[in-house]
Amino acid sequence: MQHNELDLEQDAALLTARLVDIPSESGTEREIADAVEAALRPLPHLSVDRHGNNIVARTGFGLPERVILAGHIDTVPIAENVPSRLDEDGVLWGCGTSDMKAGVAVQLRIAATVPEPNRDLTFVFYDNEEVAAHLNGLGHVAAAHPEWLAGDFAVLLEPSSGRVEGGCQGTLRVELRTSGVRAHSARSWKGSNAVHAAAPVLARLAAYEPRRKVIDGLEYREGLNAVGIEGGVAGNVIPDSCTVTVNYRYAPDIDEEQALAHVREVFADCGEWELTVDDSSPGALPGLSHPAAKAFIDAVGGEPLPKYGWTDVSRFSALGVPAVNYGPGDPNLAHKRDERVETSKILHCEERLRTWLTA
Repeated sequence: MQHNELDLEQDAALLTARLVDIPSESGTEREIADAVEAALRPLPHLSVDRHGNNIVARTGFGLPERVILAGHIDTVPIAENVPSRLDEDGVLWGCGTSDMKAGVAVQLRIAATVPEPNRDLTFVFYDNEEVAAHLNGLGHVAAAHPEWLAGDFAVLLEPSSGRVEGGCQGTLRVELRTSGVRAHSARSWKGSNAVHAAAPVLARLAAYEPRRKVIDGLEYREGLNAVGIEGGVAGNVIPDSCTVTVNYRYAPDIDEEQALAHVREVFADCGEWELTVDDSSPGALPGLSHPAAKAFIDAVGGEPLPKYGWTDVSRFSALGVPAVNYGPGDPNLAHKRDERVETSKILHCEERLRTWLTA
């Protein structure tokens, strides 16, 4: 077998190890994309398309419902944790094991071993998820070929410890800048301290009571927090500028404009400041009332949870496709030097998806 060849007859745990052993830090996904494409093209029940390093494979049986299984093929930078290592307890160690090559392995196994599904299937393998949003391969496919992503329901195999996580929070990051007048600190009365002017902003954040919102039976807990502060010139200078970076994680019942309006309202009486939006991504409603979602939850079992954090289910939601997160990895181990996944959970995830798509 060539070093980048994928054997889809291997079980999902062994396939995960093969995927981990193909380094694919964000921006370097060509080799793994080539391997995924080469593995899928011989399958007669799938049509395979490629856009950059993004691979989309689809059945075309004309069934009344289409489900999308999606996952990103990139990882964060390797931390001396490739190649993979399987220990005696059945735990697979290595960069991307949890986030999210275990999920990608499950996608590939379903693509290869469910040739006659009960729903039409679309498999999406995309690059550059772990970096800036404008590089995201799923976004590129949505812009260039939205018809490739048409569907009734989507499952993003992001790590969720084998639990269904509905929708996702929206995220807004803003910079609040206060201004002052620079002066020598020995003659501070001749200046105006911009750091001091930020005190009302910090006080408001410390006293803020975040909202809780129940949607489709899931409780989303919001948060508004300072995640950085920058100000100061030198040890003997009154600073004339201070910037507080604030992150708002909000429930998906409001959109980006409403989130920004809320942040402005929170700080409306906190003195004078300038606001700059540094980053913004909308949330996604869980869509658990959709018939396909109900069937999925019945098949995989367990009580659905809300997704705390942002994932690409938001992109599917923007396309009108309800989506959930469901994958074998543990999100608490993502990006860590000791990243790992229990192989039993990979196999369980594959089994549950197969049940859903063949019952």
